[in-house]
Amino acid sequence: MIDNLSWVTAYPEILLLVMACVIALVDLGVKTPTRTVTYGLSLLTLAAVALLQGLYASTGATVYSFGNMVVSDPMGNWLKCFAAIAMMATLVYGRPYAADRDMLRGGELFTLSLFSLLGMFVMISGNNFLVLYLGLELLTLSSYALVALRRDNGVATEAAMKYFVLGAMASGFLLYGLSMLYGATGSLDINTVFQVVASGQVKHQVLVLGLVFVVCGLAFKLGVVPFHMWIPDVYQGAPTAVTLLIGGAPKLAAFAMTMRLLVDGLLPLAIDWQQMLMVLSVASLLVGNLAAIAQTNLKRMLAFSTISQMGFVLIGLLSGVVNGNTASAANAYSSAMFYVITYVLTTLASFGVILLLAREGFESEEIADLAGLNQRSPLYAGVMAVCLFSLAGVPPLVGFYAKLSVLQALVASGQTGAVALAIFAVMMSLIGAFYYLRVIKVMYFDKPLTATTVSAGADVRVVLSINGALILILGLVPGGLMALCAQAIVQSLGS
Repeated sequence: MIDNLSWVTAYPEILLLVMACVIALVDLGVKTPTRTVTYGLSLLTLAAVALLQGLYASTGATVYSFGNMVVSDPMGNWLKCFAAIAMMATLVYGRPYAADRDMLRGGELFTLSLFSLLGMFVMISGNNFLVLYLGLELLTLSSYALVALRRDNGVATEAAMKYFVLGAMASGFLLYGLSMLYGATGSLDINTVFQVVASGQVKHQVLVLGLVFVVCGLAFKLGVVPFHMWIPDVYQGAPTAVTLLIGGAPKLAAFAMTMRLLVDGLLPLAIDWQQMLMVLSVASLLVGNLAAIAQTNLKRMLAFSTISQMGFVLIGLLSGVVNGNTASAANAYSSAMFYVITYVLTTLASFGVILLLAREGFESEEIADLAGLNQRSPLYAGVMAVCLFSLAGVPPLVGFYAKLSVLQALVASGQTGAVALAIFAVMMSLIGAFYYLRVIKVMYFDKPLTATTVSAGADVRVVLSINGALILILGLVPGGLMALCAQAIVQSLGS
């Protein structure tokens, strides 16, 4: 059952778990307000884990371990590598903000961030319903604690309560759906579930009922309409550093979990879940873009923007199977993977700028707070503009190619209503461009409200500059990352 190879596949997770416990103990002896030692150890751990996962991914091998409960494949390994890098950037951006707001008193920010990443890793590599659920709970419980980290802040505490209640409901949905699938198929193993469903021995109605609950649970984690209620409130209420933590790396894990359950386990039911995803994507694009126009709070606007962006990811996921033919599956799923990776990259930089502008006693959350940013700091205004143009899908930035690849996969699938959905998505993107351009107009053409210059540590400046440059470079030469996603998906599906 558990051989040496099993332990090898789990080295990154073991390293992350051990170091999270070590960092929690070391932190007890750290007295500096900025927690430099804890911060340094956390970054080293994340760098080591990212390197390990990159090495695993580059081999292109798929290994099933721990009695088929865990899978180590290129798709999962690349997503884990990118999640670790995203978490590093999040901690670099978030530390000055957290230090100003007395959130580093106990060092929980770093240990909980590492535990949430461990939850993501378990979610990404789970090949069993129970393992997936354990990973999900580890991530969500760490996230609840992080949102409530500013105990004395009423808004943050309220956001944590909303997140907890709605998160518990979503976990219930997912667990109920998984238990129904287990009851129908007699197995918790995703590969076995696939074989049983494909054999046609189980009543279709029972499977579809379980599937509906599973899709509801996944939709909540991705934050798509009508399961989006928590996103605007949590994004706005949580401390900005934690908002970035929730809005960045976990999206990679949610994508992986969706792939594991719907593609690896329930592909024979594709005609059913693709229709559900189509409804969710249309609703997300519509509600996300229209609601974002009305927002004056920047974090809340980016929350609704996230909802519409996830609508595009769903378009990629629903384009894979046409009339039982899986010929276009690799193209569709790799475009969705490319989209979610580039979305996380852009989100990191946009929240990085918001965190940079926040000072002690000043949150910099309103769109008006960015007024005249170009006069105060042309570099940071440029990075923010690149992010917003990328989210709007303006060429030659990476967001344009992400949207193009997803829409190309949709049209190529030749499904009924594919062209109509593609036209609708483009129209919604045009509406979306309005609220992104409004922020750019405020940064470049409005008078500054304050004359204070924007200052940041060397680590923040370097990471933010690299982050902004990557959005531009990957837009000019997207081929490398696209090929990597395509290869990872083909190798993973082929196994």
